[in-house]
Amino acid sequence: MTRGLVIGEALIDTFDGHVEHVGSYVGGSPLNVAVGLARLGRAVDFLTYIGDDEPGQRIAEYVKGSGAQLVPGSISAGRTPSAVATVADDGSATYRFDIDWQLSGTPPVAPPLFVHTGSIAAVREPGCLAVAALLDAYRVSASVTFDPNVRPSLIADRDQARERIERLVERSDIVKVSDEDMRWIDPNHEPEQTARTWLASGPALVVLTMGDRGSVAFCATGEARVAARPVHVVDTVGAGDAFMVGLVDALWGLGLLGADRRAELGRIGFDALTAALEAASLASALTVGRPGADLPDRAALNAAAGAG
Repeated sequence: MTRGLVIGEALIDTFDGHVEHVGSYVGGSPLNVAVGLARLGRAVDFLTYIGDDEPGQRIAEYVKGSGAQLVPGSISAGRTPSAVATVADDGSATYRFDIDWQLSGTPPVAPPLFVHTGSIAAVREPGCLAVAALLDAYRVSASVTFDPNVRPSLIADRDQARERIERLVERSDIVKVSDEDMRWIDPNHEPEQTARTWLASGPALVVLTMGDRGSVAFCATGEARVAARPVHVVDTVGAGDAFMVGLVDALWGLGLLGADRRAELGRIGFDALTAALEAASLASALTVGRPGADLPDRAALNAAAGAG
């Protein structure tokens, strides 16, 4: 098992509002994770649901250009999903989606080292039901990583979505969640309190990102906190995805991915955990400094790490 598998939506984002470069970009939270890891030289397969149309071909070429592999069967939708992103003065973005999410069958890929999902793919029917089943199947041999990355505009039943998110948290080894998403998921408790509750439900690692207040990771051996890196924010599109990429890449480098490493991941030390958070924070900082979800490659990450 030397490859990762990412499952989730891919779409074309069209931007308006206060951005330095208005236009359309290939997007989707899971796609960003797959592409981001591939740009770091990691072997990744990406299972999605796009159409055999011009936007779909654009996505396929983008994925291939990053070095990731599109799983056969991914180009089977009637049309490729899209979104309009409106960016505010502070760089935050809101979205309007046109998306159909479906999956069927077992991906024709070798058992992965880890499987990642999140965002729309985790809660939108009917595809979310297949995603949950695949995670259960792969968990026998793979680490499961999850980022809720909530899209409220697509959620009709909030309670049902929250239940699905919590079930996926229980099945996951590594969960990354923003404080904004955590407040939507559990508005009655502080995000850090909810993160600790999630840790007790099953994951080895729960990481909470807090924008310009940095990030905090919770695990059995304690907590680690890292400050946010100072950066000129162009927009925050892809910031959380880049953080997820940096975190998974760091844990991959430490040899802590795979079901057979579950116990070792649960015993991760403070220094290793802090270093993983620093790497994730750096990847996120580089991404918010340029328009769209343009995640860094290994050379850019190494150069920034050396400069820092």
